[in-house]
Amino acid sequence: MPWWTELKTVIKIESIREFKNSDKPRQTATRYYISSLIANPEGFQRIIRSHWHIENKLHWTLDVAFSEDASRKRIGNAAQNFSVLMKIALNLLKNEKSEKQGIKGKRLKAAYDNDYLIKLLNLKV
Repeated sequence: MPWWTELKTVIKIESIREFKNSDKPRQTATRYYISSLIANPEGFQRIIRSHWHIENKLHWTLDVAFSEDASRKRIGNAAQNFSVLMKIALNLLKNEKSEKQGIKGKRLKAAYDNDYLIKLLNLKV
């Protein structure tokens, strides 16, 4: 059975993005979503905002710790492959609790200290 036979709701979200302390004009966007759920508008809005909060937090962390936005990988699947590797590295760094420093600091320490890198990767040497 095709998946779209279960669709029950079409959602339209209109958003306004304002840039504080900037000369950029405000931006408006319209996004559409489909769902097999029946919910009230406030429920969908909460679910969608929650999704974008998590998504934005992940991308902000990747940019701060790995300078992802400055990446120039454009050939073939390089960007996607590196993105997967960065997310794996990010998860390893987040799960390592012995160091009391941020992700970027842990990443740099792993680059300079092989013993810490081995511990981070949970390798038995």
